[in-house]
Amino acid sequence: MRGAVLHAPGDVRLEVRDDPTIIEPTDAIIRLSATCICGSDLWPYRGIDPVQGPTPMGHEYVGIVEEVGGAVGTITRSQFVIGSFFASDNTCEICQAGYQSSCIHREPMGTIGTQAELARVPLADGTLVATPDLPPAELIPSFLAASDVLGTGWFGAVAAEAGPGKTVAVVGDGAVGLLAVLAARHLGAERIIAMSRHAPRQQLALEFGATDIVEERGDEGVARIKELTSGLGAHSVIEAVGTQESMMQAIGSTRPGGHVGYVGVLHDVELPGEEMFFSHVHLDGGPAPVRRFLPQLVDLIWNREIDPGKVFDLALPLEEVAEGYRAMDERRAIKALLWP
Repeated sequence: MRGAVLHAPGDVRLEVRDDPTIIEPTDAIIRLSATCICGSDLWPYRGIDPVQGPTPMGHEYVGIVEEVGGAVGTITRSQFVIGSFFASDNTCEICQAGYQSSCIHREPMGTIGTQAELARVPLADGTLVATPDLPPAELIPSFLAASDVLGTGWFGAVAAEAGPGKTVAVVGDGAVGLLAVLAARHLGAERIIAMSRHAPRQQLALEFGATDIVEERGDEGVARIKELTSGLGAHSVIEAVGTQESMMQAIGSTRPGGHVGYVGVLHDVELPGEEMFFSHVHLDGGPAPVRRFLPQLVDLIWNREIDPGKVFDLALPLEEVAEGYRAMDERRAIKALLWP
């Protein structure tokens, strides 16, 4: 099969890789209908995360089941399925508490690499969620979004306790931040402030339900949020970047007693203890337990109640994966979809 491999910062190549096979009886093999590039893939692409030799890339996936192991009981051949970036058994105590991304048997799909034509999915019964039937082509991008960025944005909104009567601010205008806007709107937030400096992303945020746009960053961004909220700050803030500045901007934008849902992958973030102590701000987040939300998200997409696939503003054949990385790295694209 063909699959994307990162050799060094800035060096992504489409190569012939071995076809996946059933290794454990709980595995499934899927033929990908679509895959994509994630903002978190840019960390190693930019050399911020070290690249340890040739590395298969990708952790978002939807497709048709081609083969299942002998112990797989609920997932069957020919089903269209969506899975999370962590495989999980969905039965352990941690999974049952709703934190499948910390499953005691979890396996990272990023080590398998799903920017490819085929993929092995461990723990198939616990990881994969099937659609009611084969979906029409126009819904495939939305189901692909559910595999990570929609589920992650949704978790950010839930962790921030977005809901009716709340003012929500979203720090970050990448795919996760934009879909956090969509999630906050669906959860009933009264006011949603998207923090963005980029006109196309601002427009999509408004389409997803934002009521206000704030272009300032850092302390100026905090001051603007306070100005819009009678000096108090937002009830709920979603942090979807993962830098020191974005985290402090999120915390500073939150009112006492408010909640920050942080879902940006953190890089060199340090929290000042005294400032946190006196802020009365609640923090909740981490790697999103996408599997917790997948059944609900599949239903919402299938019934056309939400359209998260709009976040893909660039679609390329898999052989142009290197251009997809360049476009996202240069912020010419919000999120690149790849057709195998």
